[in-house]
Amino acid sequence: MSRIRNLAVVGAASVSALALAVSPASAATTTIHSGSITGPAYSGAVVATNLGDVSVTTSLSNATCTSAIQNGTVNSDGSNLTVTSATFSGCTSSLGAVTVTAQNLPWAGGSVVYSPTAGGADGTLTVANYTVGATVFGLSCVYSGTLTGSGYNPDNPTRPDTSVAQSQAKITNGVVSKKSGSFLCPATATVNAAYQLVGAGGEQLWASS
Repeated sequence: MSRIRNLAVVGAASVSALALAVSPASAATTTIHSGSITGPAYSGAVVATNLGDVSVTTSLSNATCTSAIQNGTVNSDGSNLTVTSATFSGCTSSLGAVTVTAQNLPWAGGSVVYSPTAGGADGTLTVANYTVGATVFGLSCVYSGTLTGSGYNPDNPTRPDTSVAQSQAKITNGVVSKKSGSFLCPATATVNAAYQLVGAGGEQLWASS
């Protein structure tokens, strides 16, 4: 029983590993720039790497992943944020290592929206159709959903990790739902994580109106 519970948690943990945020309806007012907030418009590849452990909690237990890397693309107006590949490692529970895999890629339909808040985030990002599963001792759980987080430009003093001068995103209490697996898998999982976002060549990415 405890093995299945921990599996469910880690399955959700994988779901955490990528997560960012916004409503496609407002993406038209957003421009993604390369190099600086006044730099050229940027459209193309984006790499998201976790900053610190990814934490996932369910009604039964909790788990962490030490590494979560997602590759994707975004349009310069913030629309069509799409994840094309995702890998997770260092995922553990009280049982030890767990195998985590991304499913149903690509995850299309996400977006980035610039909507600054005084003394807070510069906007939001959304990863839609996020689907990840985890397996331990032959037991599997799959979770899916849309994760939303706050987005920060590289110079925002309230960004999650001020020692990293890159665009960042933070997911706070994001909820994903069980898609398939054992009846012992919790119906939902809560995700907390932070990520840095860079262009394919390591370019700083900025959002503005």
